Amino acid sequence: MGGDRAPAMIVAGIEIAAERHPNGRFLLVGDEAKIAPLLSNHRRASAACTVRHAPDAITDDMKPTAALRARQASMRIAIDAVAASEASGVVSAGNTGALLALSKIVLKTLPGIDRPAMAAIGPSARGDVVMLDLGANVQCDTRNLVQFAIMGDVFARTVLGLTAPSVGLLNVGSEELKGDNTLRDAAEILRASHIGRQFHGFVEGHDIAAGTTDVIVTDGFTGNVALKTGEGALKLMGALLKQVYTSSLLAKLGYLLARPGLERLREWLDPRRYNGAVMLGLNGVLVKSHGGTDAQGFAHAVDVAMDMVVHRFNERIREGLARIVALQAQNGTQGWTS
Repeated sequence: MGGDRAPAMIVAGIEIAAERHPNGRFLLVGDEAKIAPLLSNHRRASAACTVRHAPDAITDDMKPTAALRARQASMRIAIDAVAASEASGVVSAGNTGALLALSKIVLKTLPGIDRPAMAAIGPSARGDVVMLDLGANVQCDTRNLVQFAIMGDVFARTVLGLTAPSVGLLNVGSEELKGDNTLRDAAEILRASHIGRQFHGFVEGHDIAAGTTDVIVTDGFTGNVALKTGEGALKLMGALLKQVYTSSLLAKLGYLLARPGLERLREWLDPRRYNGAVMLGLNGVLVKSHGGTDAQGFAHAVDVAMDMVVHRFNERIREGLARIVALQAQNGTQGWTS
């Protein structure tokens, strides 16, 4: 029931996702009186879905503390279904703060993960890039950054299909002596870990768009600032291009000549391709769709969740953490993680 055009947009997105994932099954949680008529117009979604009625819905302006008390809301019932192993993951376009608060309380974190991290995929000059954390953890210690790197590595393998994704720690410089002790200690652990060959070292802000590494790891404060800066830059570029190509008759003629290339650029930067931020490190898959997306964008968020479930995302995180813990115990520094 979350999103600007829910539940119609959600059902239309499931129709697309059901075609892409013919073996997938979906539990639609919400107002059955509104959902049932929509399903009757979407053959594939109707065949793949089970509806579970929820009398309440969490609004976009509801505070997380109030959402925690709304036990009959569709978002809470959906998350409860994952906690009870009735579903493998949740995809929601609803209230972000409520979704994160409920997930942390109900699903809890995986063993060995101190804090979950929000990750998303974005464009770069060399292909798609995974970045985390994007705002779930304003302050992070060495353990958190190492855990984020392990989760980012698995996420890139699972969703981007990379066999050996390169990993970088976002810093104020690429030199080994740059940054504080938290970053330097995390880098030392990662160099000695099972992903040591993939660890690029420190990267800077310009490396995000350049695609220097496949995974960018940082704290939530820095990651959120970088994310919003990137979004603003893309909007500025779009506005400037529109201004340039509408400034004169000659410019409009130039647009007609450049239109095929601009259309390819628009498709490449289409935000629907990158819809679906993921909360990593929980006992279950959680994908947050943008509330303003359309059916295609929501279907992409479902794609991300499906990839994570099918490729045993959480199990692979456990395996990666176990290898790190074993290595640290061998080196006599097992206290780095809980």
